[in-house]
Amino acid sequence: MDKNSKLPPVTEVPRHRGRPKLVSDDTQRSLIAEGARQLFIEKGYGRTTTDDVAARCKISKQTLYRLFPGKPALFAAVVDAHRYSMLALPGDYDDLPTDQALQQIFRIDIDPQSERDNLALLRLVMVESQQHPELEELLFRYGAEKARADLAKWLKSRCKRERIELGDANGAVHILLDMVFGPMVLKLDAAVARRRPPKRQDHIRRCISIFLYGISGNDSGRSDA
Repeated sequence: MDKNSKLPPVTEVPRHRGRPKLVSDDTQRSLIAEGARQLFIEKGYGRTTTDDVAARCKISKQTLYRLFPGKPALFAAVVDAHRYSMLALPGDYDDLPTDQALQQIFRIDIDPQSERDNLALLRLVMVESQQHPELEELLFRYGAEKARADLAKWLKSRCKRERIELGDANGAVHILLDMVFGPMVLKLDAAVARRRPPKRQDHIRRCISIFLYGISGNDSGRSDA
């Protein structure tokens, strides 16, 4: 797919008159996206049909297409929801020191099942992107790109409040994301996965410490110092 082509919107949906709904459109979108995520992981993106999604979610095809014009829009919604499971933004971290706030943003205490779900979605994109190149573009546009923007916005606000010199916020955020999530991407490789990876919590703390204080040992500002 041409990256300049217009992808389907995630939330712009026409409204119709009729009797009041028992479930709001926003709630129904979330439920459908979760049902689609489960099917994509179970069957693969290519083998999952809109009929499958409608049946899993116990809705009509008419309702499905009213909320999502096709499979790419469904996958975009899945990625959009998945983004928060990777990076907890937006959120209120004003009462936390910067290092602890970043630990919470990077979901240091995520449960093992949620981490497996995150890896499964990334693995799906890696496996099926050759047959369905739109998956990489959707993952970038609704996942990575938005996550970087959210983190850069939060970091700029925190630095302004604490008078920290950040410089190029977008570049700094790119480095931090690569540091934290690089091992997760490597774990998708079967050979690498057989090695013993660093403990997730220790890895996140170490990345944040290096990002904030460098490797010189001048980390007196840490909240756990």
